[in-house]
This record gives sequence, structure tokens and C-alpha cells, in this order.
Amino acid sequence: MEPIVVHDFSEKILEQLVHFHVMKFSGGFFLWIGSNSPLLSNLALALNTKYDSMPLSALLLGDTSDTTPSSLAQRLTKKTKKQVFVSYSLPTTDSNLALLVENRIKKEMEIHPDKF
Repeated sequence: MEPIVVHDFSEKILEQLVHFHVMKFSGGFFLWIGSNSPLLSNLALALNTKYDSMPLSALLLGDTSDTTPSSLAQRLTKKTKKQVFVSYSLPTTDSNLALLVENRIKKEMEIHPDKF
């Protein structure tokens, strides 16, 4: 059985300090994205299926009108071929922020592929 690997990183994006917390487990990872307060305001899950090339995603917790966590989980599953849980605790009104956050995650995946 693989141990859980924890990895944290932060970056200032659009004048806001964004924190990333990754917990890698066998077959997937959990990714929390937020700013100052450690809230779990939503939780989405995405996983691959043999029935479709696009991973399935579902919001397990939070506001169903906010598609940011589900969409991000789905794209990360497509990229990594792993089961991905995402909690996105940043304002979702700024699509530029969401894009820059996702690019920062992908950069970290390139630098530390063993952490995801």
C-alpha cells in the first residue's frame, strides 16, 4: 500500500496569495486551492471511464451552480489519467484567476510529477 504524499505550494496570482495543498494517494490525488482561510466550501470528483474519452465529474459538496471545481477536476483527470478530488475555495467570478491557477497547477505537475 502506497503512503499518502503531502505537497504544499503557494503563488501570488493577480495580487492574491493562492495556496495549494495536494494529497497524493494510490490511484489519484486530492487538491485544495484557497487563500487565507482553510475552508472546504466545495468538493468535486472526476474519474476516467471506459465508456467515454471525457472523464466523469461530479460535485460532491457545495453550490451546484459553480462548475469551477468539477471542470478543473475533469481536466486534471484527463491530463493525469488519475482519480482527482478538487476543492476550489477562491472567488470564481474572475475567469482570469481560474485560468492562471490552473496553469500554475500544471507547472507544478511538470516540476514535481511525483507529487500528483
